[in-house]
Amino acid sequence: MTKPRLTIIAAMTRDGGLGRKGDLLYHISDDLKHFKAITMGKPIIMGRRTFESFPNGALPGRLNIVVTSNPGYSAPGILTAGSPEQAITLAAGHPEAFVVGGGEIYRRMMPMADAIELTLIDADSPADTDTYMPEITPGQWTVESESAPATDPRSGASYRFIRLRRADAANRADD
Repeated sequence: MTKPRLTIIAAMTRDGGLGRKGDLLYHISDDLKHFKAITMGKPIIMGRRTFESFPNGALPGRLNIVVTSNPGYSAPGILTAGSPEQAITLAAGHPEAFVVGGGEIYRRMMPMADAIELTLIDADSPADTDTYMPEITPGQWTVESESAPATDPRSGASYRFIRLRRADAANRADD
């Protein structure tokens, strides 16, 4: 079976803030629609705490893979993996898999990622932010596409969608 292309998907503030107390910093309607549209039908890989933050359990229409150090962990609609590498193996045979959080899973899987789908929120993180994105090292990533700025009518947050591709992705495809 072939290894899937691995894409990190996240909504973060200018200074890398992702969440607080198990929730997103900003609930942007277009971001949630974008997330659903591009992950539908594809495997999603996440940590246990991220999975447990979903109000209705496993996200429908996607293979939900939860990375956990607890070998006895289970929940309806998920597969469990003991490591990021095992999660990628469970997603084998699919052309693309998405890493959906949280911060620790992003940190562990960033070196393996081929692309990043980023919703960049034009704001600094609130003081009580407790989850941050690992550094997206300049030079390792190139901007493949970027939307025009938009403003969410409910939260007032300004944001744009940016797709980054690993600069050496062509070489990694042969791995």
